[in-house]
Amino acid sequence: MLPCLNKKLFGFECFGCGLQRSVALLFQGDFIGAFKMYPAIYTLIILFVYLAFNNFIRIKNANRILVFLLLTNVFLILGNYILKFFHH
Repeated sequence: MLPCLNKKLFGFECFGCGLQRSVALLFQGDFIGAFKMYPAIYTLIILFVYLAFNNFIRIKNANRILVFLLLTNVFLILGNYILKFFHH
C-alpha cells in the first residue's frame, strides 16, 4: 500500500485515507470490511460508473443525478473524516 503523505508529513489522515485499503478489501471479497474502512466506497463506484455511462448514453436529468451523487459522496467523505478525526 502507498503511504499517506498527509499523515506522514502532518500527522493526521486526509480525506482519502482508507480508500486504498477499502479497494483491496473489495478485491478480497470483504464487502462489509470495505464499507467500514471507507464508507463512500460504494457511492464512489456508482459515481464513476455513472460518469462512464453518461459519456456514451444520453440520460434524462443527468445533471440532477450527477449533483446528487456528488453531494452524497462529499457528505459521506466529510462525515467519515470528521468521525475519524474526533474518534482519535
